[in-house]
Parts: sequence; C-alpha cells; structure tokens
Amino acid sequence: MSHLPTTHRPGGVVATLAIAGVTAAVMQTLVTPLLADLPKILHTSASNATWVVTATLLVAGVCVPISGRLGDMIGKRRMLLACSVPLIVGSIVCALSDGVTPMIIGRGLQGIGMGMIPLGIALLRDVVPADRLSSSIALVSASMGIGGGIGLPLAAAVAQYADWRLLFWGAAALAAVVGVMILTLVPDTPAATKGQRFDIVGALGLAVGLVSLLLAVSKGADWGWSSVTTLALFATAAVTLTAWGLFEWRTREPLVDLRTTARPRVLLTNVASLFVGFGMYASMLVIPQLLQFPEATGYGLGQSMLAAGLWMLPGGLMMMAVSPLGAKLTTARSPKVTLISGALVLAAGYLASLLLAGTTWGLMIAMMVMNSGVALAYGAMPALIMSAVPLSETGAANGFNALMRSLGTSVGAAVVGAVLAQMTTTVGGYTFTSENGFRTALIIGCVLALTAAAIAALIPNSPTAHTPQATDAEPASVTLRP
Repeated sequence: MSHLPTTHRPGGVVATLAIAGVTAAVMQTLVTPLLADLPKILHTSASNATWVVTATLLVAGVCVPISGRLGDMIGKRRMLLACSVPLIVGSIVCALSDGVTPMIIGRGLQGIGMGMIPLGIALLRDVVPADRLSSSIALVSASMGIGGGIGLPLAAAVAQYADWRLLFWGAAALAAVVGVMILTLVPDTPAATKGQRFDIVGALGLAVGLVSLLLAVSKGADWGWSSVTTLALFATAAVTLTAWGLFEWRTREPLVDLRTTARPRVLLTNVASLFVGFGMYASMLVIPQLLQFPEATGYGLGQSMLAAGLWMLPGGLMMMAVSPLGAKLTTARSPKVTLISGALVLAAGYLASLLLAGTTWGLMIAMMVMNSGVALAYGAMPALIMSAVPLSETGAANGFNALMRSLGTSVGAAVVGAVLAQMTTTVGGYTFTSENGFRTALIIGCVLALTAAAIAALIPNSPTAHTPQATDAEPASVTLRP
C-alpha cells in the first residue's frame, strides 16, 4: 500500500465510475423488454408483475441519499464497494427466480446499489485533478443515459433470441467486474465527516415519506387517484416529510443538511433537476410506443422492440459525444450556463419530435437532440451542487440531487402515463393511445424543459465564480491499492 498523488490514476478512476454508471443504467432497463412477458414468466398477474419495476424505484429512492451520507461518514470507496454487493446478489436472485416474490426481492437488492452514481460523482471531487474534474463529472453523469441507450437494444436482443435469465447473469457478471475495478483502481479517501453519528431517525423518516410518495405516484393510476389507498399514501408522505424536514433542520448531525440545501444555489439546482428529470422521462414513454405501435393506427411505425431499441441507440451514444462539450462549456463559462443550455436543447428536441414524428429517422434525430440536452444538464447539475457545498457534504448533497432527478422521472411517468391512458383511439377492435395523446405528452415535456431552463436562469452565480475545481476539492494524496 502506498501514498501517491491523485494525478497518478485519474483515468482508471473515471473509467471505473463511468462503467459503474452504465451498469446501474443497465440494471434499470434490462427488464423493459420483458414487461409484456413477465406475468407468464413469473406465473402471476399483470398488476403483480409491475412490482418488478416499482421495487427498484422505491428502494433506490430511499437508499441513494442514505448511501451518500454514509459515503461522507465512512469513505466513498467503501460505500461504492458496499453498493456493488447487492447489485451482484440481486442479479443472481433474479436469474434464479421462478416466481414473482424472489424477482421482486432481487430487483429491490439491485435498487440498493443505485447509490453508486452520486457516490462516484462525489468521489471525483476528492481524487481527480482540477483540470480534469469538469469533464470527469460530465462523463460519469452521462453514463446513466449511455447505459440506458446501449442496454435497451441489447436487452431486447437477448430477450428475443435467448433465455431471459441470461440478462440477469450478464448483469451479475458486469456488477462483479465493476466491484473488482473499484477494489483495484479506485483510491481510498479519508471520510469527510469521520466520527459523526448516523441519523437513524432521519433515515427512517425519509424512508417512510419517500416510499409513501413514490408508491402513490407510481401506483396511483392502477389504484385510482381518488382511491382511499392513494390518498392515504399522499397524506402520509406529506405529514412524514414535513416532520422529517423539521427534525433535520434542528438536529446537529442530520442525514441531509437542509440548511445547506436551502441555499439558493443548491435549492434552485435541485428544483431544476426535478423538472429536467420530469421532462426527460416524457420522451422515454412516448417515443418507444410511437416506434412500436402498428402502422394501421396511422401514426405508429410498426417496429419490433429490438428495432425500436436500435433506432434509439444513437441517442444514447450522443450523450457520450456531447458530455466532453458540456465539460468545456462549464469550464469556459459556468455550470449554470451549461444547465440552461441543456434544458433549452432538450426543449428543442421535443419540438423536433413534434415535427418529425412520422418517420423512424425523424424520431431518431429528435432523440439525439433530446439526449444531447440531457447530457449537458446532467453533467452540470453535480458541478453546481459541489461548487456550493462543503467537502464534508459532497456525498449527501449529490445523493439528494439524484433523488430530485428520480422524483422528477417518477412524477413524469405518472403524469405522462395518465395523459396517454386518457387520450385513446380504437383501431381494429384494440384501444391505443391517440396521436393527440402523444402530441400532448411531447408538448408537456417541452414546457417542462423550458421551465427547467427558466429556473436554472435564476440560480445565483457563485461569489467566487468557481466550479468544483477549487483548491479545497484537491487533497494532497490518497491511499491507492496496489
């Protein structure tokens, strides 16, 4: 074991964390091609099968901010390794599942590991040299979109031509590779808040509040928005999260320091993140359906799941191409300018989708534009957060920002899903979402992206005009594993 400057292996660290992001994204998308077949595969009802998706959402929502706080307390590398374990075990459990219960358990375990992304971004501040920090943050942030873009057609191909269990065995192997890379390439860094106690009450309160809110949002359409269950969950979330906020504000060592979160620069970034997440997800619900709906509808393009994934693949690759450009813009101007630009490009992508929705090429181009905007925005948000919080709160602050993005996608899925379900047409005895329904959803996505840009414009400039490249982000040395 040796003590070496952080500049010796930044490439290995960034590559490891980017691959970890791709892995997390693949975990989220690999069940998408299986959704229609899950009731038959798991010998259960369609409503029960949806818990395979919901379980990951709920567990990730709770665990991401907790993982960030633990990373600050015991070391981000240790928590990255800890997150890789449930990803491996959960994938194996899913691969061996013959029923819905073990599959849900496995997917829940995978959700625990989703804290890798904000943890990895926070770790960059500790170990990457100042001149490479913006580009590293942009690449790792965009890795989720890259993984989604690559993972969807790959998962569709495996599901269509091979045994579905190979998806989960492959995910387990990928997570194991990431674990080994973390162990060998990612350096040990000192805990930023070593010696502080873990806020158990805050963690439990956040868990109850988030599970209630996410459950109501994700299942409200199935249960009925005015049903007793849905309303009770919303009420529980409102009361619990309010009480949690008051407790966190007053406690000395909180799970999430709301005093820091309330700073205008952090608060407005998180609100903008919520709208970007919402705006981004509208396209993920609309465009795959437009590609796959029958041509007999007059607006569907009749593509298979595999073909639809391949048409969407260039969008994921665009995130990889645009991320370095976003980093250069952040360095030259500021992460605020990059976030505004990303939201505006996302809105332009929605306008393009409204104009070009009649062809596969048109939708592919629209997705490329939209994902370019997402890459810019997702690379800027962690940079804004880390330029406004002390080093001791980097992990927790990034975890909370990731939670805001996740809440945005969850609310976006519920709202856009409700629009698509209400605006329907009947063709050949089958009911489909109407063309006007899809257009309405795309318009909503465009408006929300413009709203995100407007909120981002209100973010105050840093008094020192620094990105997270400031000297307080650069420790002199870290412990590297041989």
